[in-house]
Amino acid sequence: MSQRHPIIAVTGSSGAGTTTVMKSFAHIFRRENISAQVIEGDSFHRFDRAEMRERVRKADHSEGPQISHFGPESNLLAELDRVFGDYAETGHGQVRRYIHDAEEAKQLGGDPGTFTAWQPMQDKSDLLFYEGLHGGYVGPDANVARHVDLLVGVVPIINLEWIQKLHRDQNLRGYSQEAVVETILRRMPDYVNHICPQFSRTHVNFQRVPTVDTSNPFIAKDIPSADESMVVIRFANPKGIDFQYLMSMLQNSWMSRPNNIVVPGGKMGLAMQLIFTPMILRLMDQKRRSA
Repeated sequence: MSQRHPIIAVTGSSGAGTTTVMKSFAHIFRRENISAQVIEGDSFHRFDRAEMRERVRKADHSEGPQISHFGPESNLLAELDRVFGDYAETGHGQVRRYIHDAEEAKQLGGDPGTFTAWQPMQDKSDLLFYEGLHGGYVGPDANVARHVDLLVGVVPIINLEWIQKLHRDQNLRGYSQEAVVETILRRMPDYVNHICPQFSRTHVNFQRVPTVDTSNPFIAKDIPSADESMVVIRFANPKGIDFQYLMSMLQNSWMSRPNNIVVPGGKMGLAMQLIFTPMILRLMDQKRRSA
């Protein structure tokens, strides 16, 4: 952690909705005129798309160990730890981008499924913002969480997470349902061992819970809408959180525990604005005082 060069990390598994949270933070940054150095977790994958597919193929044919994007074997977590540490100390570091599709390939150069070259971060950023799988990772090879000043978890209940992943990978990426289910099963050990533990380290968790039947996610025809869900927001340390103010601003919300507030799904974006704006401004005030 660093008062001079704060780090915010949003962590959650693939298909959990971390990108939506990223947009909410981007809105706060624009409104408060904060310059953020953004890092995507995909840029710290160890293998490009073709090599990862080959390693998965070999594992499926018992020609190598099982592997998934959730596990440390397929990610540069020591490098992520070092980048966070460098930024916390100096406000600088090296970054690269993962090229997801043809549109990004035109913008960044290179082929979809590959990485750009490592390059220096932008000059004079106010903070670092990470979105990906391992913002709260702790293991024998790395301790990423120790550097993070504000760690946010995005954790829809598992059936909803699977529905979101099934729809995204089938409709946007062209995978068959069988292929997506195989990926879910392959990732499960790493999900249990390396993703779930991070949510015990977060400062704030957002868990979306549908209010419609999702008991069999593999036959769901659509993703439950925001209005068909509630969001459980958990604070690791509720001291200083004005729950009465939040409930007055978030209609139909209530406290389920002393450190939990439950809000309608459609209010999730507003809840983020209300919760994170003062937290980010506090980080900026500490940054100015330490300069």
